[in-house]
Order: sequence, then C-alpha cells, then structure tokens
Amino acid sequence: MNITVRYFASIREAMGTGSEALQTSATTVGALREALMARSPAAAAALAPCKAVRMALNQDLCQGDAPLKAGDEVAFFPPVTGG
Repeated sequence: MNITVRYFASIREAMGTGSEALQTSATTVGALREALMARSPAAAAALAPCKAVRMALNQDLCQGDAPLKAGDEVAFFPPVTGG
C-alpha cells in the first residue's frame, strides 16, 4: 500500500528528508517504524525503541499498534518542550 511519512526536528535531520511517499507492507505504525529503522544506521538511531519518539496517524497521536491503510499519513517527531 502507498502511504506518506513525515519526519520532524531531529528525526528529519537523521532521515535526510521531511517527507516521503512509501510503498509498504507494514500493517501497523509500529511495524512501519521497524521497517524504517532497518533502512540505515541513522534511521535506526533516530527511531530506536529506547528513544522518545511520538507518532501520529492522520494527524492524531497514536501508539505502535495503530493499523495502517492505503493513503494514510504517518508522522514521527520527538517530544516537544517549551516554556
């Protein structure tokens, strides 16, 4: 299925792009994260399970078990702090 993936902040820097269209067989957001981590050492470091990474599916925060369908938009970003 085709989906759009967006990356923000330090994850964007590590991935080398702000967004991309992907063909994937991943069925959940967590499986997509694992597939992306397998692409390069930089991606593995940026999206590692030990890292605090927020995920959103179609602009709603989600967990790794959120199901994917064709046409979805998934975003990965670090937690935001402010003050």
